[in-house]
Amino acid sequence: MFKHTHPYKPFINAHTTKLIVGTLPPPRFSTGELLEKDVDFCYGSYYNSLWLFIDEIHNLNLRYDNSEMAIEQRKQFLISKHIGVCDIVESCEREKIDASDLGMQNIKLRDLIGYLKDFPKIDTLLFTGGNSKNGPEYFFRKHIKPLDVKLEVVSNVVPRIHQFVMPRNIGSADKPERIIKTVSLTSGSGAANISISRIPLYKQLKAQNPNFNTFDFRVMQYREFF
Repeated sequence: MFKHTHPYKPFINAHTTKLIVGTLPPPRFSTGELLEKDVDFCYGSYYNSLWLFIDEIHNLNLRYDNSEMAIEQRKQFLISKHIGVCDIVESCEREKIDASDLGMQNIKLRDLIGYLKDFPKIDTLLFTGGNSKNGPEYFFRKHIKPLDVKLEVVSNVVPRIHQFVMPRNIGSADKPERIIKTVSLTSGSGAANISISRIPLYKQLKAQNPNFNTFDFRVMQYREFF
């Protein structure tokens, strides 16, 4: 059994307003066996397209390699946009050493509500995936259930948007009610392409422009939140 521990601490500061929430990077980021185009930072796998979307949206001309410059480019972008990263899984065990969310067992979650308490300017959680089993939204729902926190639907159209009220027993009781929005973005993994192809809006845009593809669809979706 492989013990898969998250290699990165949460990337948050006092000015953070949005928090990217995923699960775990591929095991090679924990073992240090990076590929040539991997970046040793959050979402650094060349096969996870998050930074490709962000690069396309902001024309950042990012590096995709093991260099310190590649890491610094990503950090500076996040800081400039008041965006943080705090994946919800701290560790898990795997029978097969791969990046499958469904392959995770004996999962230990991070205290995401605790981080929201510590960084009061955060008002939005950006889940890099939906409510499918062992996805970030799925784990967040599991995390907040004992706290009697409920996600209320704001929009049920992809990307689905919810909101919740921070528990009154967390933080100072005399502070005003704090509402946090959650956005369940379409995953950047290739496996999500099938689900995208079934979305009515994607079908409509594809019919209008045969060159429109799943990458374009994600860029269009992510642009609003990044």
